[in-house]
Amino acid sequence: MVSAGAAQALVARAAAAQGVEVEASFGAVGAMLEKYLAAGACDLVILTRRQVDELAARGRVDRATIRDLGAVPTSVAVRSRDPSPDISDADALATALLSADAIYFPDPAKATAGIHFRNVLERLGILERVQGRIRNYPNGAATMRAMAEAEGQPIGCTQATEIRATPGVRLVGPLPAGLDLVTVYAGAVDARAADGDAARRFLASLAGQLS
Repeated sequence: MVSAGAAQALVARAAAAQGVEVEASFGAVGAMLEKYLAAGACDLVILTRRQVDELAARGRVDRATIRDLGAVPTSVAVRSRDPSPDISDADALATALLSADAIYFPDPAKATAGIHFRNVLERLGILERVQGRIRNYPNGAATMRAMAEAEGQPIGCTQATEIRATPGVRLVGPLPAGLDLVTVYAGAVDARAADGDAARRFLASLAGQLS
């Protein structure tokens, strides 16, 4: 399986519930799409719905198997021991970010949350002011693990599922209206899957659980 990192906890729960072992690669969606296209067949792919639809149009996945797994908001996080800042609107979010001594978010070239959040910093007009405080990691899970261990007063942003799955960090809430992003993730069976029936059964168990 090749999967967006936002679905990692979901896959782990489903695998544990079914008592099956899943061999999977998780990471930023851009990197996972590149890996999938460069590699041979796998049984199941989980990416954004837009990416999955594009793969179906190219015949790489079976369109009939596409299942939406849920919608995930790009959200703000702090360490578990830190108070929650006000992020209720754009001005409050900018103040919270400017007050932090480090800002953690995933790869701004390949990660959904990273691409979006860099744009948020630009729209807030603070990107240049906080450039030296930015801490980027390949994906949201790695970003949150690093922030959990950070000193000082860090703040972070990635997909809500990755925040919830990481010990030591806490979900503050989604980005405020006007700056928000909700990403629909979907799964599909590879058109060349070695065990398409098993992949379909596992995908059915995932559907509707991601939130």
